[in-house]
Amino acid sequence: MTEKVTWSQRFESALHPAIARFNASISFDIELIEYDITGSQAHAKMLAHTGIISPEEGEKLVTGLEQIRQEYQQGQFQPGIDAEDVHFAVEKRLTEIVGDVGKKLHTARSRNDQVGTDTRLYLREQITQIRQYLREFQTVLLEIAEQNVETLIPGYTHLQRAQPVSLAHHLLAYFQMAQRDWERLGDVYKRVNISPLGCGALAGTTFPIDRHYTAKLLDFDSIYANSLDGVSDRDFAIEFLSAASIIMVHLSRLSEEVILWSSEEFRFVTLKDSCATGSSIMPQKKNPDVPELVRGKTGRVFGHLQAMLVIMKGLPLAYNKDLQEDKEGIFDSVNTVKACLEAMTILMKEGLEFRHQRLAAAVTEDFSNATDVADYLAARGVPFREAYNLVGKVVKTSIAAGKLLKDLTIEEWQQIHPAFEADIYAAISPRQVVAARNSYGGTGFDQIQQAILSAHTQLS
Repeated sequence: MTEKVTWSQRFESALHPAIARFNASISFDIELIEYDITGSQAHAKMLAHTGIISPEEGEKLVTGLEQIRQEYQQGQFQPGIDAEDVHFAVEKRLTEIVGDVGKKLHTARSRNDQVGTDTRLYLREQITQIRQYLREFQTVLLEIAEQNVETLIPGYTHLQRAQPVSLAHHLLAYFQMAQRDWERLGDVYKRVNISPLGCGALAGTTFPIDRHYTAKLLDFDSIYANSLDGVSDRDFAIEFLSAASIIMVHLSRLSEEVILWSSEEFRFVTLKDSCATGSSIMPQKKNPDVPELVRGKTGRVFGHLQAMLVIMKGLPLAYNKDLQEDKEGIFDSVNTVKACLEAMTILMKEGLEFRHQRLAAAVTEDFSNATDVADYLAARGVPFREAYNLVGKVVKTSIAAGKLLKDLTIEEWQQIHPAFEADIYAAISPRQVVAARNSYGGTGFDQIQQAILSAHTQLS
C-alpha cells in the first residue's frame, strides 16, 4: 500500500491518486537520475566546504549518493510512481541509506535549481555525443566524395536538369551542412554550460553557499547572474531543439534525394539488401525505408521545438510546473537525432551503390550544357544576354528536331553564329562543363580537391 504523503504541515491530506499520477514525472525524468546524483554530490561537497554541514556529513552524503548510483546501474533501485520525481526518489533512498543526515542534502537548494542543473548536465553530454555522430557522418560523406571526384551527376534547380556537377561536389554540400550543425551545437553548448545551482526556488538562499565552487566541481563555465532567470530559463533547450531540427532538415533533404535517386525514374543508386526492405505483396520491390523514416521522424523533432516555444511563451517569472513538459521533448529529440544520424551514416557507407554508367549517361541526355554555349560566345565578345537569347532559340529548334546540342554539325553551329568553331564540342562535353567551373567553391575538379583538403582540416 502506497504511503499517503503530504507536502508539509500546511497540507491536511495527500493528493488524489489520479492527480498524483498526473503530477508525477518519475516515468520519464528517471533519465536524469545519474545527473541528479552527480549534481547532488557537488552540492553536498559545497555544503561541507562552506561549513553549512560538517565534513563527515558531507562525506556520508557523497558516499550514499554513489551507492544509489551503483544500485541504479545494477537494476536494484527502480523507483515507482509514489516517488513522484527523480529528485524525491533519490533523496528518499539516500535517507534510508545514511539516516537523518540524508535530510540535510536539500539545504540551500530547491527542486527548481536542481532540475535545471540536471537537465544541463544531461544535455551537454548529449550534445557532445551528437557532435561525434555528426563527425562520423561527415567522415563517410568525405570518403565517398574522395572516390567520386570525377563522377558526374545531373545538378538540379526546381527539380529540373540545370547543370552537371561532380558527385563529390554534391556530397560535400551535405558535409558543409553537417559542419554547420557541428559548429552550431558547439555554440549551444556554451549556453547549456551555465550553472543555475544555488539559485534556489527563485530568489537565492540565506545560507552562505559558494555557487562558483559547485560550478567548478561540475565543470560549468559560469553561473547564472540572476536567480529568477536561472530557474526559469529554457532558452538553452529551445536553442538545442532548434539545432536538432536543423540537423533533421539536412538529413531529410539528403533522404529525399536518396529516395528519388533509388527510384526507377532516376536509377542513380541501387539500394543494398542490408538497408532496404521489401513489399508484402510485390516481390520485385526494394523500399528505401531508412531515408523515408528519417524524413518522417523529422516532423517529431520539429514538433518538440514548437511545443517548447509554446510552453515558454506565456510563463511569468519564475518557475512554473509547465516546465516539467520540457524533458520528454528533449529526451525524444536527442534519441531521434542520434538514431537518424547513425542510420544515415550506415546507409551512405554500406547501403548505397552509385550506378556510374547510368550517371555517365544521364549527363549526356539533356540541355544542361546550354549555359556553356552562352559562355562560349560571351568569351568571344558576344554580349552575354544576346548569347543567352540566341542559345535559347537553338535549344528550342533542337528539341523540335529531336537533337541535342552535341548532335549539331559545325555548319549548323556556324549558321547560328560565326564565332563558333570546332572546339565547341569539347567545350560542351559534360566533363569539360564541370571542369571549367573552377571558381572558388565551384564544381571544378581542382576546386573539389581543395574542398576535400579543407574538409579533412575541418574534421581534424
